[in-house]
Amino acid sequence: MNFKTCLASAAVFAALAAAGTTAGAVTLRIGNQGDAMSMDPHSLNESLQIAVNENVYEPLVFRGRDFKITPALATDWKQTAPTVWRFNLRKGVQFHDGTPFTADDVIFSYERAKADGSDMKSYVGNIKEIRKLNDHQIDIVTNAPFPILPELFTHFDIMSRKWCEANNATRPVDRRKGIENAASFRSNGTGPYRLRERQPNVRTTFVRNGNYWGKIEGNVDEVIFNVIGNDATRVAALISGEIDVMEPVPVQDIERIKTASNLKVLQGPELRIIFLGMDQKRDELQFSSVKGKNPFKDRRVRQVFYQAIDVEGIKRTVMRGAATPIAQMIPPQVNGYAPDLAKRLPYDPEASRKLLAEAGYPNGFEVTLNCPNDRYVNDGPTCQAIAANLARVGVKIKLEVETKGTYFPKILRRDTSFYMLGWTASTVDAHQLLYPILSTPGEGGRGQFNLGAYSNAKVDELTDKVGAETDMKKRNEMIREAMKIHQDDVGHIPLHQQALNWAAKKNIDLVQWPDNGMMWRYVTVK
Repeated sequence: MNFKTCLASAAVFAALAAAGTTAGAVTLRIGNQGDAMSMDPHSLNESLQIAVNENVYEPLVFRGRDFKITPALATDWKQTAPTVWRFNLRKGVQFHDGTPFTADDVIFSYERAKADGSDMKSYVGNIKEIRKLNDHQIDIVTNAPFPILPELFTHFDIMSRKWCEANNATRPVDRRKGIENAASFRSNGTGPYRLRERQPNVRTTFVRNGNYWGKIEGNVDEVIFNVIGNDATRVAALISGEIDVMEPVPVQDIERIKTASNLKVLQGPELRIIFLGMDQKRDELQFSSVKGKNPFKDRRVRQVFYQAIDVEGIKRTVMRGAATPIAQMIPPQVNGYAPDLAKRLPYDPEASRKLLAEAGYPNGFEVTLNCPNDRYVNDGPTCQAIAANLARVGVKIKLEVETKGTYFPKILRRDTSFYMLGWTASTVDAHQLLYPILSTPGEGGRGQFNLGAYSNAKVDELTDKVGAETDMKKRNEMIREAMKIHQDDVGHIPLHQQALNWAAKKNIDLVQWPDNGMMWRYVTVK
């Protein structure tokens, strides 16, 4: 460890010590490379933010230890008509400020989640309206038959109408514009943990909700979430005992931690796919040396990029084996995955060079690649490897690697020509990829994260049919057809499926969800 890293470690350890703990409390100290960017559950559809906030806020339908859906703020639900779902709401639930939870809060949260600035539109985009039958019963009317509604609701978090109105937080925080409000730094959910102290990008402290309506299976009273961006510092904090859990584990340190007598590594396949997106809408790219035209509108150029990237080399040298190269935008664990579409286009730099000349760019061109450096495993080095690969075929990459605090607002405004992103179909169903990522951008969150505006009318048509179909055989055939069209179009460039790598002290039992969620209600410190 070099001198600068030692200083950084000392500073982190001092901060952890200064945080202190509540006397007699069972405390869980987490170290993560990044932070939840806001306490507002509707402001950013990002895995870490969702995972942190859903210990505080709750949806109508939750996931249990086994990742299967289970009742949360709704006790049960059923379809009363092809486009109507009746939800019975849980009685006796209070928000953290003591306000009772009612149907009014669900309707308010629905309006808030679909409002401008919300990043959660795709979770409610298929809803036409919500009708209040009484304080604890609602009818949710969808635009068309939509049998997977309960699965999609697992990330539709409910906020208190009264609290939001009192705190001028009726609109979600808009990350694209850098707008913040009371919900950015304060919380008032119904969940098993309450927010006690918020220091963005440093440390956030949560405490157990003594009035929680449900059962908290674990014994953690206090959670201190520490942001430790430097990999070496984060590993040092775990080894020295200053933190109890870390996520993610740098791939180069996995074997080292495994050999520690008091530590363990938790590994498993993640539902997230890392991919590259390209601006396919503008007539001229914003950030490119090519003037007067957009190379990415030409499928041949997209194929050039695809076949120039050595994903096996990235797996071997950058990811240290902790990734699986993939040809589809969903992993095998997600419903709709088609094994017959599992073969990638071959890595072939020579073919890329020839195709680039054929497309009219014999001397290549320059384009900016936007990447985060604190969201995915080895995201920065992966982008550097991509840039080196593309340089070999004549494409010069201007690499912009930055913290997700500036990266997300930029790409969500579509101020990008070429970008890296990851996507988790947390419903474990392909529709959650088809609707927000592969569909033409439109109303109701459709294509909200299709940041390069890939568009194919047939994919849009199939997406609608998939959402309404109840016959699983027919449904999966339609999913396969949509995936094949997108694959043939080279609409995006899938890279790999990440592996989850967490580490913890051996006296800690916790559940590792495949969407990278860590629910503190399931954590036991022995």
